[in-house]
Amino acid sequence: MKQFIIRRLGYSLISLIVLSLTIFFFVRVTGDPATLLVEPGASEADIAAIHHQFGLDRPLVVQYLLFMANLARGDLGQSFYYQMPVSELYLSRLPNSLLLAAVAMSFSLLIGIPTGILAAVRVGSFWDSAGKLFALLGLSLPSFFVGLLMILFFSVYLGWLPSSGSGTALHLIMPAFALGWYFAAAHMRLMRSSMLEVLGSEYIKLARLKGLPQALVIGKHALKNALTPVLTLAGINLVLMINVAVIVETVFAWPGVGRLLYEGVSFRDFPVVQGVVILGGAMIVVVNLLVDILYAVIDPRIRLET
Repeated sequence: MKQFIIRRLGYSLISLIVLSLTIFFFVRVTGDPATLLVEPGASEADIAAIHHQFGLDRPLVVQYLLFMANLARGDLGQSFYYQMPVSELYLSRLPNSLLLAAVAMSFSLLIGIPTGILAAVRVGSFWDSAGKLFALLGLSLPSFFVGLLMILFFSVYLGWLPSSGSGTALHLIMPAFALGWYFAAAHMRLMRSSMLEVLGSEYIKLARLKGLPQALVIGKHALKNALTPVLTLAGINLVLMINVAVIVETVFAWPGVGRLLYEGVSFRDFPVVQGVVILGGAMIVVVNLLVDILYAVIDPRIRLET
């Protein structure tokens, strides 16, 4: 078990190093941030001063080593545009992203799990076909398209909901639905396949032979085992929701981490982009590491594999 954990920690560390290299050099091909930070018509001396102020006049290798050294101390750098530490910016936006992800995940589970159960219990029926259509639309329609349709219908035509911003529960409804739409379809498909597998097992057949009611067989015996992979996926998807809601938060002007990343890319704010991506990647890597360890604890065959 100890060797398994050490090996997984090594893989996680390598993943984060590769991520840091990728995002560090990728953001620098987007353009020179100094051109956005100076006044129009600024001289070459002004641009050179900006380069010197933020250390952009140093070789890329030196910049990367300084970035990693600061990162090891927990320093994500200073934002070019906002003129404040990236860590403070990130922490100020993180609660909004957590709230949006929590509501979107609740919606996806409340829709995906019952729909998947109904489709599995009524295989080949209208409900099964409706569930497949829902999953197809959910996985096919982009979240930004769903969001724009909702803004057009509920904000422009009906005037029921605010089109953007934050502050009230009404501001949260449309972005949470647009973000949770895709994940609800994914949870529905996994719930259906998992439920079908459990319903075909021997102990479910035995329970039915004993004359137990259908509702008791499904609710007590089948659902408990079928939920395990769905809840595992939901935990990973929750972390993904926090970090990949860039388009949804931008469409609805939701002040979260995703919109902060969009602003960083728009303003060529290298420290912001690097910090948001690194923290998001670290969050995903840590969750996957914990899931791997949990699986190894549950099933010893996983940690003994070569």
